[in-house]
Amino acid sequence: MAKQKKSPGRIEPVFNEQSNKSATNNRPARKKRVVNTKRRKTGKKRRTSRKNAGLTGKLIARSFYWSMVAGVWMGIAALAVIAWHAMLLPHTSVWAIPDRPPNARIVAVDGELIANRGVTGGAAMSLNDMSPYIPMAVIAIEDRRFKHHYGVDPMGMARAMGRNLLAGRFIQGGSTLTQQLAKNLFLEPQRTLKRKIQEAILAVWLESRFSKDEILELYLNRVYFGSGAYGVDAASHRYFGKSARNVNLAEAAILAAVLKAPSRLSPARNPKLAKKRAKLVLTAMRHQGYISDHESAAALTMQAKKAKRFWSGSEHYVADMVMKQASQLVGEMQSDLIISTTIDIDLQKKAGYLINNTLTKSGKRRNIEQGALVSLDGTGAIRAMVGGREYATSQFNRATDAKRQPGSAFKPFVFLASLEAGRTPQSIRNDAPVRIGKWTPVNYDRKYRGEVTLTTALAKSLNTIAAQLVMETGPAEVVKLAHRLGIKSKITNNASIALGTSETTLLEITSAYAPFANGGYRAEPFLIKRITDSKGKILYQRQSIPANRVIGERELGMMNKMLQATLESGTGRNARLKKWPAAGKTGTSQNFRDGWFIGYTTNLTTGIWFGNDDGSPTSKLTGGGLPARTWKKYMEFAHAGLPSNLLPRQQSSIVSAIPIMRPAPPVTISGKLPELGIGKEPRPIGASHQTTGTIRPSRGLDSSGKKPGSILDLLFGN
Repeated sequence: MAKQKKSPGRIEPVFNEQSNKSATNNRPARKKRVVNTKRRKTGKKRRTSRKNAGLTGKLIARSFYWSMVAGVWMGIAALAVIAWHAMLLPHTSVWAIPDRPPNARIVAVDGELIANRGVTGGAAMSLNDMSPYIPMAVIAIEDRRFKHHYGVDPMGMARAMGRNLLAGRFIQGGSTLTQQLAKNLFLEPQRTLKRKIQEAILAVWLESRFSKDEILELYLNRVYFGSGAYGVDAASHRYFGKSARNVNLAEAAILAAVLKAPSRLSPARNPKLAKKRAKLVLTAMRHQGYISDHESAAALTMQAKKAKRFWSGSEHYVADMVMKQASQLVGEMQSDLIISTTIDIDLQKKAGYLINNTLTKSGKRRNIEQGALVSLDGTGAIRAMVGGREYATSQFNRATDAKRQPGSAFKPFVFLASLEAGRTPQSIRNDAPVRIGKWTPVNYDRKYRGEVTLTTALAKSLNTIAAQLVMETGPAEVVKLAHRLGIKSKITNNASIALGTSETTLLEITSAYAPFANGGYRAEPFLIKRITDSKGKILYQRQSIPANRVIGERELGMMNKMLQATLESGTGRNARLKKWPAAGKTGTSQNFRDGWFIGYTTNLTTGIWFGNDDGSPTSKLTGGGLPARTWKKYMEFAHAGLPSNLLPRQQSSIVSAIPIMRPAPPVTISGKLPELGIGKEPRPIGASHQTTGTIRPSRGLDSSGKKPGSILDLLFGN
């Protein structure tokens, strides 16, 4: 039997190179496949590119996703921060615009503004009342999208952030006008995140409650314009001396320019910088279409009035005194006030000019640094008051607060006391050396004239005669009489008061002369006529008070005759008025420290003083020099157009009226002085108006009112 061939065993697939080779060897040969290598490589690249693109897409998608997540969380965090700071604010139900700090508007007798007093320095003004250039300028430079945003301007904030980043420092804020108003009304001026967030919240609330015009009006009446001026009207008066309603384009540009940095850009501090930024304001206004190229070019040529560094003008002495008295009359100011005064603004400005101009021309030569003036009518109403050369350099009121020796200006009280004791203007006394204890008074010129009348003695201001009269009547009687007429300062009871050695103020001694002009009645000086609130409610009104007679008719006629002689032939010749009867007295204190002239007509009693604050001697200044000449200039201005009325004296049965505010009909007064016309606003005495009238005439010397003469008068045949 043949031996069978052994069959090979089952071949199992294996997965290694050796096994593949074995399998291949056992298979029949196949045709070799040709592969394109280049195409294979390109496909590989495409597959790699698709793979990379997918990876990049995934990265972008993931980045976008996580950015969205981060944005959401950041938004949540921002909302949480906003909510937290919002919770720190009071509840919206109690949100309200705080009252503007009260302002006192002080006006002259004709209603013209004298000054504003208060924290703001000016009154609130409606948008329609102010110059239209002001809101245009402010919007153009501060918030050009003001009419289009809702309190917060994201575009403005982004623009500001971009500019700050490019500059590498903080050069621009992103706050809107509404945000600035919110900050001024409710928040502290701190640069913190908390303040900015609360500012934005409050700005949105303001926009929801008020119209754009109301917001702009609130802003312009509250914002700080530098140099102590809050609000556009205060700033207009401060820098340009005019109301905001009269501001021109150039001035409006300066006001808007100041807002960026009020302290640094104030025209009173740095006018060049203010004008430079004002040009940017004009450019912005032109780009916004508020003004034309022609208007812009014209505004650039305008010379805005250069502001003084401090409040300037003599009227501010009046304003300070008004505020002192107002607080005593109505208490602390709780709301806006309108205070009507007795000031004639024309006389006030003229008085301030004359005091300043006189010192400018003659002060250095005469070694005089200061001066003061008080002018009042027969009722005591103050028509003008100047407390110093320039309010901007010194706010001390020398008319009311400085006590100085009046010198011979005090002598009329000495001579009046002598007349009340029975002397007459023709009484004779001997001008010769006299000794009173250890005191030996001498005359100014150190000459003696022998026997003279009292009229001559007063006109020539003879010290020896005044000293004799004091000793005859007694110093106590002279002191009593001076207080009766209106001097309130303490007067030393000794013989030297004959020469005015006791100190007094200009206001006191001027008011004490007023009875000579008004028929013999005391004239208590006053300045405030009426006080009302902004709604017209009367808080104070001066009531008519019967005046007390302080000079008898006999003595009044005599004194007016004697004091008139002082201007005609005595030491006051430089004060003589050609068209109006006037009287008065010069005064020079020891060592020429003070020069005075107090004089009067039937319309006004005016006192002028020149000297130095430290009491240093002047260069031989006398009351008959600069004070008398300045008095004459002032009184000629004040009486222009007024009739020539005789002084109250025995030769005339008609005495000129106590000054009344123009225009007014003639009045006849019996027994007492008229009170100032309360409730009216006519003009007072000025340069182009007239007034007439009479008061009760004084009796002649030979009437039943004549007092018996003294023994000396009888001996000398008087």
